[in-house]
Parts: sequence; structure tokens; C-alpha cells
Amino acid sequence: MKILQNHHASRRPWPKRHTEACTLWRAFFAKWLLRAALVASVMVQAACTTTRAPSVPGFVPEFAHDAVFGEPLAAASLQDLFALSPAMQVYAQQHLSALQGQDRRSALLAALYRSGSLQLRYDDARTRTAAQAFEDRAGNCLSLVLMTAAFAKHLGLEVSYQAVVVDPVYARRGLLQTSSGHVNLVLRKRALVGWRSTPEDADLTVDFLPGVAVARTSSQVLEERTLLAMYNNNRAAEHLEAGRTPEAYWSARAALVADPRFASALNTLGVVYLRSDLNPQAQQVFESVLLAEPANLAALSNLQQAFRKQGLVVQAEKTAARLARLQPQMPFDAFDKGQEALKAGDLTAAQRYFDQELRLQPQQHEVHYWAAVTSWRLGHTAAALAHLRHAQRFSPNPNESQRYLAKLESLRSAPE
Repeated sequence: MKILQNHHASRRPWPKRHTEACTLWRAFFAKWLLRAALVASVMVQAACTTTRAPSVPGFVPEFAHDAVFGEPLAAASLQDLFALSPAMQVYAQQHLSALQGQDRRSALLAALYRSGSLQLRYDDARTRTAAQAFEDRAGNCLSLVLMTAAFAKHLGLEVSYQAVVVDPVYARRGLLQTSSGHVNLVLRKRALVGWRSTPEDADLTVDFLPGVAVARTSSQVLEERTLLAMYNNNRAAEHLEAGRTPEAYWSARAALVADPRFASALNTLGVVYLRSDLNPQAQQVFESVLLAEPANLAALSNLQQAFRKQGLVVQAEKTAARLARLQPQMPFDAFDKGQEALKAGDLTAAQRYFDQELRLQPQQHEVHYWAAVTSWRLGHTAAALAHLRHAQRFSPNPNESQRYLAKLESLRSAPE
């Protein structure tokens, strides 16, 4: 899930919930966090992360400004998210029809992720429905959750969804900064006539985040309406990244209609207003989020922007001070200083700054890449190779992955 902000994202504790975890894709999906919602530079919040607060007022009439954004964009429905395409129905017939007498949950996971026939890959370019993820053989965590759930529903399995507490992953695209969290799904124990089930069967957590002990993380159960809100919120963030502000408005609006308590979508709506120079309206939205979540870093960062754009210097400075107390090291701050040092030829300082950023963002591919460049210039070949391997491993899409892989191969073949 994506969260839009002016360079910040929030972390929230959720009540712990323990299940028997089945962490997949270690072999064929060696990627970091599968994303789904946004944060803008205005920082928007994204959908592998979720924020639910009962007191968030949601999409109330005074937040709506439909007339500013033209014709409504058709909003996705829950049926759209989970619908099986004809190709999915064929796949289900060929690979899932002979599961009688087996544990349907394990057989489903084997058919989708262990057989290798789908050749799925991680790709955060856009958030997909179940059918789109199947067609593209790619998706972020939310898209892959939707695809898995669609097939599970087809088999009559009982499914639930979870927002999982992990450290946020930050990214920057132009003026937009994003922070992503994580979602997974649980295949429930359910004994039906004709299917094998034993009393020892437990809920089976299906996760797309390699290397994480999911059973020991905190999580929050999600309703399907929140999943729909996450999807629309992600699409809003992706529209913002592409400069499609009207489309972003209608997607954020659809997210809040789906779940009025989904604070990330309210934050995204505020970012849309900032991008549209509706600054008082943006201020109102961010202040509403902060009434329910005083430590929401995305909303604080964006509120600071709203104040500055209105010339409210004192309010902006107070908000900035409040933000600094909650998050002393801002994402990408040390990275920017490292790049400045690199341009100035101070390789030692650049390395120090990149190491500092990586302590905050150990899975940030771009930081690893520039740390590799710095290490190479310092003559630290082994460190440069290690950073490039991490950059390739944590890359957010196949294009970035191939780019880093090519640089890695070039470095490996370079003469000593």
C-alpha cells in the first residue's frame, strides 16, 4: 500500500495476532517489500501499509470538491478486484480441478507459486486487479493477495486479510515521496465434506515478503472494503506519480467511499488538493487526519507544505518542529548529502552519509547503487559488488533489476 507525503511516512503499532506462517517465494521471488499505497512531496500513504482509526471522519461533504476535477472516473468495485478472467478460469480448470482428497490450501499454493508455470515476478509499476496480475504474471503485494484470494474463493476456501507491521520502505519519484507497508492473506481452516482436514490444521498465512518471520509480527485484520480502499488509494498515488491529478482525485474519493475510516486515502486526497493549489482545503484534510492520529508523519509533512503555500510561516515552523521530534532523521536526507559530497569529490564523507541512510533504509535500492559507486571509486571492490547485489535484489521492478544486474556483471568482468 502506498502513502503519499512530503517526504515522510508513519509507523503504527497494531495488536499482535499469531498464525502458523507459510512464507513463500524465497527461491523465485527474492524481492523486498511488495507494495501497494502512497506518500507525496507532498507525502501520500500507500497500500501495502494501512491506517485505520475509528475517529477519522472520512469522506464527509465538506471534503468533496467534485466540480474542480471534471468528469468522474469509473471506480473499481470488489467484484472487479476478485473477478476471474477467462484465462484464470482455464488455469483453474487445468491445475485446480483435480484437488479432491487433498489439502486444498497447500494444493492451491503449489499450483500458483511452486510449480513455476506462472513465472510470477515482482513489479510495482502499477497496482493490478487479480485478473491483471494473472495476465501480466506480475504484481505488488496487494495485487498478489488479490490474485491468490480470487483463486481461493473459486475453490470455496475461507480467506481473510491482514495489514502486517514492517518497517516502511520509502521511494521518491520526482516531487512525490512514497512510503509502503505490507499486506498478506490467511487461508482459514475449514472442514468440508469430500475434502481432507485434520484437527491439527491451523490457519495458513500466505505472505509475499521473503525472510520475515510473519508469525512473530504484529498485524491487523482487514475487511474487504479496506482492501478496496487500498487498491483505489494506490491507483490515486500512481495517477499522481504520472501527473494525472483529476484521476487521482476520483480514485482517492473512491477509496474513501469504500472505507471512510481509511486515513491513508484521506491523506492522499489532501495531496491531490495541494497539487491543485487548493491549499486551505488540503490543510483541512490533513488536520482532520491528525485529530485522529497525532503522530501521522505523512499528514504532518503535508500539513507543513499546506501552511507554507499559504504563507503561514509560524504554523509551518511549529509543524516542522513537531515533525522533527517524531522523526529526527528524515528519509533521503543523508542520501542527498551523500550525493552532494560525491559531486564535490569527498568520497569518505559520501560513504559515511550513504551508510547512515542505509541504517534507516537498508532495502533502498537507489542508495545501495550510489554506495556501490562510492565504494568502487574508493577501491573497495568487494563492498561495491555487495551493494550492487543488494540494489538488484531490492529493485522495485524488472527494468530496474535488469539495469542493476547489467552493472553488476560489468563490474564483475572489469579488470583488477
